[in-house]
Amino acid sequence: MKATHLTFLALTLLISSCAQYGRVSYSESPKIINVSHYDPKEKQRSGRSYSPSNQSALKANGAHAMIARCAKGTELDTKCADFLAGADRQGLMLGSYYYLLPGTSPTYHAERFINRLRDIKARRGIRTDRILLVADIDTNCKPSEIVAFVSRIKTLTGRYPVIYLENSSTIRSRLRKASRAQKAIMRKCPYWLALYSSDHAGLKTPKKLAKASGVWSNWCMWQYGGVWWKNGRSKPFHYRGGTWQTPKYFGNLDRPLERSGFNGSLEELRQFWFNQSWVW
Repeated sequence: MKATHLTFLALTLLISSCAQYGRVSYSESPKIINVSHYDPKEKQRSGRSYSPSNQSALKANGAHAMIARCAKGTELDTKCADFLAGADRQGLMLGSYYYLLPGTSPTYHAERFINRLRDIKARRGIRTDRILLVADIDTNCKPSEIVAFVSRIKTLTGRYPVIYLENSSTIRSRLRKASRAQKAIMRKCPYWLALYSSDHAGLKTPKKLAKASGVWSNWCMWQYGGVWWKNGRSKPFHYRGGTWQTPKYFGNLDRPLERSGFNGSLEELRQFWFNQSWVW
């Protein structure tokens, strides 16, 4: 009876810990890679590498999806087409993000986003028929700009994009002050968060970070592996806490990269991607 009780207690604590961070553990969480023209980063150790056209090392190390940057403001990403075509050859689920800057026309950028993806699919002969759209929001954007951007994407594609936000008190303050109507539209967009440390007071877990937004109560993807440029070198940052013991590097890759986990099983990720993606 004592052994059974201890086993039950251990299982209860494990379930509680998993629920605090995500619906599954780090090891079980499907892995998603996001890239831009800054990738691949420089080599930092021995191991396997990858390129925009050859992502076999990412697939071999457990990547299930690739989200490539389309543009940042007016600057188009020079590697977007290569990354999407390379991920398509590996059978990875495809996604693309557009970094929205404040003070510009959100509708113009939404149209530019969709038009460029259509052009890439046609020119590169990409076979995958669905692509996940992501609105990467600058921390200084206003709720009105966010809503205009995602609403125009919905009009053009029939799908709301995922919204990605950095862990910023500025954007959280703006979101909390958004109108009820603005929040209702933003909630139609699944939330992809960035959290690289459990050192943030009151925001130690993705669940708490989501609730602090004043918009979402939950999240779909968690970017727990980030890369910053510091002292002339790419410096990896990775979250370690509870059941989410994330490593500094992804598998046996020889360089850092930005990566996220999905809040659910692999089958749930595939269903999410299928339902949320644009048939382009």
